[in-house]
Amino acid sequence: MDKVSGRLTVFFEEPFWIGVFERISEGKLSVCKVTFGAEPKDYEVYDFVLRNYYRLKYSPAVATDVKEAGRNPKRVQREVRKQMQSAGIGTKSQQALKLQQEQLKTERKTASREQREAEKQRQFELKQQKRKEKHRGR
Repeated sequence: MDKVSGRLTVFFEEPFWIGVFERISEGKLSVCKVTFGAEPKDYEVYDFVLRNYYRLKYSPAVATDVKEAGRNPKRVQREVRKQMQSAGIGTKSQQALKLQQEQLKTERKTASREQREAEKQRQFELKQQKRKEKHRGR
């Protein structure tokens, strides 16, 4: 049975509060970035996770190392404190977010190109129709 682990990191990135959901499944990391706006309370974050977790759009998976070990609660607490003090998010997460951003950018470019070409074709057909109407001997 495969183990799936997840982590939510909430931090302040001028001028908004950002949440980064990290999901590790089958040795691959995928990430989703959410903008909260004003500083969210714990219960607001919990409510957001309960309501919107399945609607989140995760980035494409990136290979990562999975660490398996029993964890000392005091050590976990120290690590959480250290993470709270450090700025930003992990480099693997940043890579996954960047990959997702690039993917969305290419999708947006192709959609706008198709729309532009369709509009150009429509204008051309309209011009052709007007030319035909002029030459019908009216």
